Amino acid sequence: MSLALTLPQLGLSVAAGGLTTLSPCVFPLLPLVLGGAVQGHRFAPVAMGLGMMLSFAGIGVVLGALGPALGIDADTIRVAGAAMLIAFALVMLVPALGDRFAQWMLPIASAANAASSRLDGGSLLSAAALGGVLGLVWSPCSGPLLGSALTLVASEGGALRGGVVLALFGLGAAIPLVAVAYASRSGFVRARDWIMARIEGVRRGFAVLLGGMGIAVLTGADKWVEARVLAWLPDAWVNLTIGI
Repeated sequence: MSLALTLPQLGLSVAAGGLTTLSPCVFPLLPLVLGGAVQGHRFAPVAMGLGMMLSFAGIGVVLGALGPALGIDADTIRVAGAAMLIAFALVMLVPALGDRFAQWMLPIASAANAASSRLDGGSLLSAAALGGVLGLVWSPCSGPLLGSALTLVASEGGALRGGVVLALFGLGAAIPLVAVAYASRSGFVRARDWIMARIEGVRRGFAVLLGGMGIAVLTGADKWVEARVLAWLPDAWVNLTIGI
């Protein structure tokens, strides 16, 4: 069996994960999250990142397999996925919708936070487990970004594809996490100030991109764009094929 993923899909997954950790309500708190773990074991942040990747990959496998298992028509999933992308874009662009979405996600975040409080992150195993639940702890802030990645998985279908896409989302989220863990205090402060000054503009731009993708799928324009891209770029740049 082979799995083909386009570079835009891969890039969007990693970017969405990175924006999750770089969110204004997450990034400044990373030193507090990571402090005890680093003291317990110098490789604990790496274990947290791996745990985050594995947990997201597991979610992707389940979600990717769900559509085919239920026998849902591929076109129906595609249209629903496009509508969800537009909805998540609006949540990211309209503050009132963002606040309402955050309220909906609070029960999930509270349950995940309760689980994380029982993990000290001092050992590599507990650090990996802590990384596995951090994404849910941050869900009120980063939920639309995670939702966009989940929508991509659901609209494309396939357990293997879902696992790869969400693992890449987890990789994107883990990179800033690990970078902050090993950065100096002054380096973190400089990075924080630079990121906080720009991240909202980046998030809005990403939201517009998501909304545009949703509209393109609904109108069929995505196929037109894909054909033009394929005509210009080498195959190695456009398609990544994983042989299983």
